[in-house]
Amino acid sequence: MTQDEVTGDLIIQSWKADDETVREAQEVGSVPGHSTEVPPHETVIRLPVNMLRFIPRPAKGEESATTGT
Repeated sequence: MTQDEVTGDLIIQSWKADDETVREAQEVGSVPGHSTEVPPHETVIRLPVNMLRFIPRPAKGEESATTGT
């Protein structure tokens, strides 16, 4: 996993989610105004919990570009 230095996007390699996981994600929903369907150019991945420690987070006191927090 890495983070794009220009966009801030996370680039993740993981297992592709199975159909049951995709259905569960669709039941949970999405952000308002966004469909829960997965278009052909996207996929849903299942990131193992032990990989969460590798997700970059803003330094303490630093604002997040996506959440404004």
